[in-house]
Amino acid sequence: MPASLTLLTTFALVLGLVGCVSGFLAGLLGVGGGIVVVPVLYHVLAAFDVDPALRAHIAVGTSLATIIPTSFQSIRAHNARGAVDRDLLKLWAPFVAVGVVVGVLIAAYASGGILTAIFGAVAACVALYMLFTPEGWHPIAGLPGRPGQAAMATTIGTISTLMGIGGGTLTVPTLSICSYPVRRAVGTASVIGLIIALPGAIGYVINGWGKAGLPAFSFGYVNLGGLVAIVFTSMWFAPLGARTAHTIEPRTLRMLFGVFLAITSVKMLADTYRIYF
Repeated sequence: MPASLTLLTTFALVLGLVGCVSGFLAGLLGVGGGIVVVPVLYHVLAAFDVDPALRAHIAVGTSLATIIPTSFQSIRAHNARGAVDRDLLKLWAPFVAVGVVVGVLIAAYASGGILTAIFGAVAACVALYMLFTPEGWHPIAGLPGRPGQAAMATTIGTISTLMGIGGGTLTVPTLSICSYPVRRAVGTASVIGLIIALPGAIGYVINGWGKAGLPAFSFGYVNLGGLVAIVFTSMWFAPLGARTAHTIEPRTLRMLFGVFLAITSVKMLADTYRIYF
């Protein structure tokens, strides 16, 4: 077997394993796989000696693309249970889309180190939220007015696009803090995830088109091989994670997710430090 073919086969197998892990953790912890895919894919690309200047962008762009097919499945399930708030979406969707455009434009000019720094910093904030806030913590009595919600939606769209994550990681905690019902937050976040992922992935394809040093089968910053391997395996392992979640206490799940994010944030911030210092 030629060396190049061996390398591609190994790459596909490793990314298939990434999909298994991300799918299982996504089902177990109730979050989109992007928060798992980005850091793991970033380090896999490093192991395969992909240009350091491209790793973060490829990890983020490919992660956004993996969210698209899984979002349709999630939206259908949540909509069947009446857990999608259409009124909230009418207000939020345009501003989330604006945030995605802003995120894509920032990513076009940001270095890989900037993206890893953003990912590490936000992951650390979410980890602190998971580890140290009590279950059912709702410090704000309700959602703010239209200007406040517009700012929230735009910020979520921008940060999620820069991190390669869907709607759940930031939307659910944000709505929960404002005393919004968790189940409706999760269902509505599944639609927001698609609003982020579809134009976001297209933006990363455009941003990376024609860049030198991209891995084989890359369309801009979206790697098709990674996309197929991750989506195929994650869709098999997500139900296993979901079944496992029902055997574990919710607080334990929050702690596990918080610890995972804390470790991830430290590694990503350490990589940022090595890039700049």
